[in-house]
Amino acid sequence: MSFFGLDCMQKKETEVERKIRANDREYNSSFRYATNSIKTSKYNPFTFLPLNLFEQFQRIANAYFLFLLILQVIPAISSLSWFTTVVPLVLVLSVTAAKDATDDINRHRSDRKVNNRKVNVLINGKLISEKWMNVQVGDIIKLENNQFVTADLLLLSSSEPLNLIYIETAELDGETNLKVKQALTVTGDMGDNLEALAAFNGEVCCEPPNNRLDRFTGTLTFGMQKYSLDNERVLLRGCTLRNTDWCFGLVLFAGPETKLMQNCGKSTFKRTSIDRLMNVLVLFIFGLLALMCIILAVGNGIWENHAGSKFNAFLPREENIAFSAFLTFWSYIIILNTVVPISLYVSMEVIRLGNSYYINWDRNMYHARSGTPAEARTTTLNEELGQIKYIFSDKTGTLTQNIMTFNKCSINGKSYGDVIDHYSGQRLEITEEMTPVDFSFNRLADPKFLFYDHSLVEAVKLELPEVHAFFRLLALCHTVMAEEKKEGDLVYQAQSPDEGALVTAARNFGFVFRSRSPETVTIEEMGIQRSYELLAILDFNNVRKRMSVIVRNPEGKLSLYCKGADTIIYERLHPSCSKLMEVTTEHLNEFAGEGLRTLVLAYKDLDEEYFSEWKQRHHESSVALEDREENLDKLYEEIEKDMMLIGATAIEDKLQDGVAQTIEQLAKAEIKIWVLTGDKQETAENIGYSCNLLREEMNDVFIVASNSPEEVRQELRDARLKMCPDTEQDKFLIPEIILGNTPKVVQDEKVNGEYGLVINGHSLAYALESNVELEFLRTACMCKTVICCRVTPLQKAQVVELVKKYKKAVTLAIGDGANDVSMIKAAHIGVGISGQEGMQAVLSSDFSFAQFRFLQRLLLVHGRWSYLRMCKFLRYFFYKNFTFTFVHFWYAFFCGFSAQTVYDEGFITLYNLVYTALPVLGMSLFDQDVNAGWSLEFPQLYVPGQLSQYFSKRAFMMCALHSCYSSLVLFFVPYAAVYDTVRDDGRDGADYQSFALITQTCLTVTVCVQLGLDLSYWTVVNHLFVWGSLGMFFFLTFAMYTDGLYRLRPSSFAFVGTAQNCLNQSNVWLTVALTALLCVLPVFAYRFLYTQISPTINDKVRYKVCKMKEPAPRPRRARLTRRSTRRSGYAFSHAQGYGDLVTSRRFLRRPAPARSTGFTPTGRSPGFKPTGRSAGYSPVGREQNPKQKVEPTSLQMFRAVKDSSF
Repeated sequence: MSFFGLDCMQKKETEVERKIRANDREYNSSFRYATNSIKTSKYNPFTFLPLNLFEQFQRIANAYFLFLLILQVIPAISSLSWFTTVVPLVLVLSVTAAKDATDDINRHRSDRKVNNRKVNVLINGKLISEKWMNVQVGDIIKLENNQFVTADLLLLSSSEPLNLIYIETAELDGETNLKVKQALTVTGDMGDNLEALAAFNGEVCCEPPNNRLDRFTGTLTFGMQKYSLDNERVLLRGCTLRNTDWCFGLVLFAGPETKLMQNCGKSTFKRTSIDRLMNVLVLFIFGLLALMCIILAVGNGIWENHAGSKFNAFLPREENIAFSAFLTFWSYIIILNTVVPISLYVSMEVIRLGNSYYINWDRNMYHARSGTPAEARTTTLNEELGQIKYIFSDKTGTLTQNIMTFNKCSINGKSYGDVIDHYSGQRLEITEEMTPVDFSFNRLADPKFLFYDHSLVEAVKLELPEVHAFFRLLALCHTVMAEEKKEGDLVYQAQSPDEGALVTAARNFGFVFRSRSPETVTIEEMGIQRSYELLAILDFNNVRKRMSVIVRNPEGKLSLYCKGADTIIYERLHPSCSKLMEVTTEHLNEFAGEGLRTLVLAYKDLDEEYFSEWKQRHHESSVALEDREENLDKLYEEIEKDMMLIGATAIEDKLQDGVAQTIEQLAKAEIKIWVLTGDKQETAENIGYSCNLLREEMNDVFIVASNSPEEVRQELRDARLKMCPDTEQDKFLIPEIILGNTPKVVQDEKVNGEYGLVINGHSLAYALESNVELEFLRTACMCKTVICCRVTPLQKAQVVELVKKYKKAVTLAIGDGANDVSMIKAAHIGVGISGQEGMQAVLSSDFSFAQFRFLQRLLLVHGRWSYLRMCKFLRYFFYKNFTFTFVHFWYAFFCGFSAQTVYDEGFITLYNLVYTALPVLGMSLFDQDVNAGWSLEFPQLYVPGQLSQYFSKRAFMMCALHSCYSSLVLFFVPYAAVYDTVRDDGRDGADYQSFALITQTCLTVTVCVQLGLDLSYWTVVNHLFVWGSLGMFFFLTFAMYTDGLYRLRPSSFAFVGTAQNCLNQSNVWLTVALTALLCVLPVFAYRFLYTQISPTINDKVRYKVCKMKEPAPRPRRARLTRRSTRRSGYAFSHAQGYGDLVTSRRFLRRPAPARSTGFTPTGRSPGFKPTGRSAGYSPVGREQNPKQKVEPTSLQMFRAVKDSSF
């Protein structure tokens, strides 16, 4: 790193593999690995000025104005003072530099805060508190409970048995359920022995730095042995240590080389589509300017040749006519430079800043629960929010809360969970005002659990055998671990939130899971503690889609309990269950119709002799070297048949508030939503149905899950042909010419009906290959909804880049974790969800807020208004400045092409800075076609922005033609009015100064009248700005034309008394009125006819709003009804392999202390009131206490070694 903060060092060679030796800084430093210091800032005090100016002068307009400034200091060319350019230029550069400096200072503060965090580092056998920035690769560090992980670490040892630790990865993937990591036994034996850890000299050989969060490969060489390392041994920066007193780790990657920072991607300078169009238009304007100056220079040459000799007394003649024309060309370059005034860019920055503050101040986007306001983290992209066509969204933490709630169930043909009105018999909608079921009879009940149907509690207390069997199954058939740090304070550690919700439900209804060992499961049944012998766990996998346990109850009875997907369980039921199946199926359809995730429960009593024989065959298969999985599956199939149906559960994967309504609104605005998630296909599909992205009414939902490029291509082509059989192969690409480049653009294709597309990560990898990507994009764009599951962070960014590359559309990415950062940075607009899920995405985003539902207000209100205001501003700004400049052009033909200005020099300086600046700013900050309520009521108002209808090349040309017409009127009407006329006192009225003043007055009044026509929403501020600017014009005109200022500076204030002598003539005011009328009349007529013949959506809505004469509607939250088929939810968030870990004998802690039951079964309690929906089970819904000395209990022990014995 150089003194100036620039990376001037010679770059090291590309790293192929990384070699690290523990506790050997000298050896590791030879490889020049990055330190743990991070740097996200761009400047330092020495580089700020040169780098910032260099960046600013890369903007064509700034470089152009610098060139003009140089021209203006040449006396032979310039007819204007240099200050008319230097003052606005310095102002623009200063404002932009101040904004950039503020942003970079905030980045410096953030960097310092992170780099100065403290961590314990093992140096020379002692733990020393060091700053994060001083940690190096190869150091051994100690982390304590609730600390952030400092760098990417190899886990060495921990305070937990079997060297397990629990981490929260919210900063990385937005998921709050805890993950489990485990150290190697060889390093875990060192524990917290500092001498052993200091003597540890293991060598790690691993992959180079990369952004794959889910993969790690490497080896550890220690004690002449080599050990394999994978992702289960590694802790990533950004994670948080939970429920683990301490752990030691070896630093593998530090600072910018950590996977978290690698996923941040490269920060690119984002520019709006209007900015890109402006660059094209500025080049066109430069060409127009050069053409006008060439015409006038040629005219000067001709005039000098034919008539110049007649004016020698007034203007010394240049002997070299060509040189005279050359000087005239540059003189007119200076005079006509107002076609691109520098105040345009100042005004654009002010408008964007103002509209950004509107977002920050919007109380309707403030999340009171977390105290999080919406924030516009960048002020340069506001109008882009009004043109979004594609939204790319993460799922977990963005659409969902990652909280599962037990809502309903079906037991022995009876449905529970609904609240029925006793008088009408109608089902009531559950609201927060209802009183939940009172579980105070159960001292072990979870107080956060809510349920509103009394009848289920009464059935439990009546000891109905089917109801008891239902909850007994839920309490036994799972892989949840129980932690009880003090008597009665149960905390469940669930591998998936689904299981946690089911076990919590059983707990509240009197069947409390207390603890487990490899051989037993202990539960309390209605206050009586019973211990079941755990004989086998038939684990879940994606093919089985079910899980079973075989247990022996205290009376010695053998039973198999099973839960799983309805279609899978139904195939394995005893024929005697057929009638119960029909009733349960109706309930399942009803549950699924409400978007709930369903599971079916069944059991089977086993014969002791048969089970002994099956158990022997199971043991033989589990130790076989060949066909192990196939043989085990056959054995599972054999024993899991002829089961008896108990019932079904219905769990809600809680969406964030208002997600479904938001998606519905955005769909009405013709915005397409693609969900890019790392979750399983079933999970993603279910959420798609829950939030109405996927609907049963769709014509078809295509599933692409092939394992080769050819198969993926064929599936995509088949889907496309089904949607549009007449589609042609080669006529979907159109060239889009931009500045000489001709990128291909995939045009939209019309489809009859609605379709959805679901594609998994493997297939997506093939679909993103260069020879398949167009087929994928073409098919996906024909679908209403696209869901990509099991995708990596890199694939998320690649999908966004693909759409940006081939679609002429604006994209937005929204997410909440570090795995979304690359996608957020790749999209035109990046939105971060802030709050409990971590801040990594927010730090990389352009806009942030706490809930997905705020997105509709951000786009449909703020985005649309910002785009509409910016487009109105540009159209009006170009109009007023083209009109101002073209009058100079016409005047040149009457002044001998002498580069004389038609206006007073003071007027030229103040026209854009004073006379017309505030009215256009007022319009650009306060104008709205309809208010926020109607904007949300009619999402279709958003569509014109997607089509760039408000400002485009065509709109610009119309504006230029309008300006050309207005300039002709503004020049020739005053010219004709003063030509050969006399004043009221008989004096000549046709002098240059009078003509200039009349033209100035006509121009100022006309542009104010035109602005009044463009304004849709008059406020007090608009009135003040418009009338105040007109008043300021007349005040300054009279002030500058006094003899006092003339005496101070004659050359600058030559128009002495002109205002007083000219503006007291009635014909002058008639001329002003006639000119303004002629300028705006064609516009008024055109708009009137257009709204009558072909009204836009804005015209229709405004007419409807005016006709109704009612205030804006209040936002309503419609209850969405869903009609859908059954979708089982069990496989959605569960992972394979936990059954073997649970039954492993290698994880035992000390036995749990004996517990008193303290639970007395009671009869029917008269005080129960029917109430609500279950409270959510959140994997981290408990207090995260700092480290405490606690008695170890049988907490979850996950180990990746399978033990086949029972």
